[in-house]
Amino acid sequence: MAYDDLTLSRIYDRTSGYCHLCGKKMSFTNYGHPGRRGAWEVEHSNPRARGGTDHGNNLFGAHIKCNRAKSDFTTKTARGWHGKTRAPLSRENRKKARTSNAIAGGIIGGLLGAALGPLGVAIGGGIGAKIGHRVKPD
Repeated sequence: MAYDDLTLSRIYDRTSGYCHLCGKKMSFTNYGHPGRRGAWEVEHSNPRARGGTDHGNNLFGAHIKCNRAKSDFTTKTARGWHGKTRAPLSRENRKKARTSNAIAGGIIGGLLGAALGPLGVAIGGGIGAKIGHRVKPD
């Protein structure tokens, strides 16, 4: 199926340009160019062979090699081959995660700062960053 530039851009941006199977960076300009660095194509999370559709929420960007290796396996299985459990975050969700980190770090830092002084603020910021490191993608 051929995709227009707007659709390709949306699919690419859905995971911030990272392959949703292996988590490594793709190159937007190398869409559909096997053998080139970061070459990618549109991948159906639920394969058409298993009843998947061309609806936008079923389409992700994946390296050509990752997509071809996935074949008609489930996305969960294919991600597991790379030690992944979920798709990379979109730019919007990355921004939300950073905000969560800052808020959590501020709260914990403030609490520890009251108890331990400046060292507590530093420790609290580090703990807050770990707490908000990843948010579950949509």
